Amino acid sequence: MTNEPLKIKRRGEDGNKVITVRIKEDTLAQLDRLAAETNYSRNELINIILSHGVKNIEVE
Repeated sequence: MTNEPLKIKRRGEDGNKVITVRIKEDTLAQLDRLAAETNYSRNELINIILSHGVKNIEVE
């Protein structure tokens, strides 16, 4: 057995930022249904949807 140290990063150093967002109940229900159907977490789905959205939005 080796005595190598367990290395962990401090929270927040993974390139992610924790934020608080208000969301309509019906939108949250749709996300939860989609999460259950696809086996993704709510967080993963929100990140996928936001990533797609910011790359494909057009500002007029």
